[in-house]
Amino acid sequence: MSTAILTGPPVPGSSLEGDLRSLGFDVRVAPGAAESEALLAAVPAAERVAVVDARFVGHVHSLRLALTDPRFPASAVPGALTAQPEARAALATAFAATTAPAPAAETAAGASDLPGDADASGAAPRTSAATPDAEASAAGLGTALQAPDLPGLLADTLDSAGTPVHRPELGSLVATVPADPQARNEARQAVAAVDDEEVRLRSAVKARDGFFTTFCISPYSRYIARWCARRGLTPNQVTTASLITALIAAGAAATGTRGGYIAAGLLLLFSFVLDCTDGQLARYSLQYSTMGAWLDATFDRAKEYAYYAGLALGAARGGDDVWALALGAMVLQTCRHVVDFSFNEANHDAESNTSPTAALSDKLDSVGWTVWVRRMIVLPIGERWAMIAVLTAVTTPRIVFYALLVGCAFAACYTTAGRLLRSLTRKARRTDRAAQALADLADTGPLAEAVARAGRRFVAGLPAMAPPAIALVGGAGLVAAAVFSDYGSLWPVIAAVTYVITSGLAVARPLKGALDWLVPPVFRAAEYGAILALAVAADVNGALPAAYGLVAAVAYHHYDTVYRIRGGTGAPPHWLVRATGGHEGRILLVVLLAALVTDTDFTIALAALAVAVALVVLVESIRFWVSSAAPAVHDEGEPA
Repeated sequence: MSTAILTGPPVPGSSLEGDLRSLGFDVRVAPGAAESEALLAAVPAAERVAVVDARFVGHVHSLRLALTDPRFPASAVPGALTAQPEARAALATAFAATTAPAPAAETAAGASDLPGDADASGAAPRTSAATPDAEASAAGLGTALQAPDLPGLLADTLDSAGTPVHRPELGSLVATVPADPQARNEARQAVAAVDDEEVRLRSAVKARDGFFTTFCISPYSRYIARWCARRGLTPNQVTTASLITALIAAGAAATGTRGGYIAAGLLLLFSFVLDCTDGQLARYSLQYSTMGAWLDATFDRAKEYAYYAGLALGAARGGDDVWALALGAMVLQTCRHVVDFSFNEANHDAESNTSPTAALSDKLDSVGWTVWVRRMIVLPIGERWAMIAVLTAVTTPRIVFYALLVGCAFAACYTTAGRLLRSLTRKARRTDRAAQALADLADTGPLAEAVARAGRRFVAGLPAMAPPAIALVGGAGLVAAAVFSDYGSLWPVIAAVTYVITSGLAVARPLKGALDWLVPPVFRAAEYGAILALAVAADVNGALPAAYGLVAAVAYHHYDTVYRIRGGTGAPPHWLVRATGGHEGRILLVVLLAALVTDTDFTIALAALAVAVALVVLVESIRFWVSSAAPAVHDEGEPA
């Protein structure tokens, strides 16, 4: 149970106590600041506590946004402040500083400036100490002297002391501490004029989303979210339902029948509706959690890639082998995401981050129709899943994958070209944090690390473009050798050894160059592409499905790394990278297996490696994300 402390005597006719109880708070009333401080000290340190001015007038949703959002240690709106356990000590210190008696000289100097005028928000001006509240009106409201907004004073003190206080955007919602009966009446009229339930429904939808999601899903999925909230369902339960629905869709596609394909397309669309609903439910009811963020981030990829596998199995039942296309689609889609992640991590905190290309992009975004066109051509998840669902129902898996590969390739070229132009025209200094993030995304294993240590002097004097160029040369050589050599050839082994060397040299110095964000995507494309090419060269039943499983396991590890970095906890532990060999160690092992064992044994080895990698990364990932150290990742920008 959370505790809300009402500062000052309750206002006759106010519903504030009932509103706070409806939000799950145990309400306690304190006549003054000193009593409020005593009540605060009595609340167990492991509980959330809220301090609310008894004169508060506003929407219940304003209080909900300020007092129940679990993402922020401290949060406030005018007249209300909350602190979670991690901010409780800072709040106690702020109480002591805010309610301390002012020096006599200061009190005398300020005696002529009575705090009776409200500021623009309707709250009494914030001063360094509480002043008496003169009960002058029949309703018990002070008109001559007004006590200051104590929660506002505490919020300002917390901010100035280094504890950030989140202040949610209220928009048309009302949250104020009226200075007199007239202001209170006006505030109540303003509350009555705005339907906070409608505002709550609108705010449950992402501010930025794709065309299909915005116009074809969100207009009704928000009401599904409200239905779920009123029945006590959690976002995690809806996320799990979305996963189960997608897996059933994959199973339907695996039947290889026209009826199965139609059912698969409909189920995939319904899974996407649920996928939108879980986030809207989280925003509607403010049920954010670290587990929910992890589930939402990983299940999206699991659903899509499981569906690809279902399509490949269904095609195989009809005599058409499209496993190479399915694996190619997964490789392309994962590499697109790595480009997004790497670019954003390299530039989100860069200094002097200006670019004419970015200015042009902002200008295009100021024209309504160009915004939607640009969002659609990058084929985000809504448009992509809609295309997959429709084509599954009316065509064949092969056509689905052809369309997917062409669409994703075009989107990848468009977004990557824009980012290259931004990087080349941007005058920015990358930070140490950005360089570390790129190094973590590189997933460098012990072999390349040894090369990096030995080659630091060599690369120190190379041009700024050297790291991505070296990585590209090594990666291209590896994939080319795998594509153009016969199964069992030694050329891929030679190329893999070279790749180990170039990979180490590419990360031998901090990745702070304008195009160094390309290094991790190049590594991903080289590893995944080489595995695909070697499985195709094996030309034996089971090789491509085994390779699909291996790439899926490794891709999960890379997505897991991304979301840990986004949460501010850094990359997975170094032992995990060593245990999985790093990207260069894994690909060297795969090419050695291809050179030393028969094609049938190669398939078995790929499957065993896939299981081993999946077990190691899943166990560590689950251990981390259910631990107290897990970050609160709230991704409002779904990758394409």
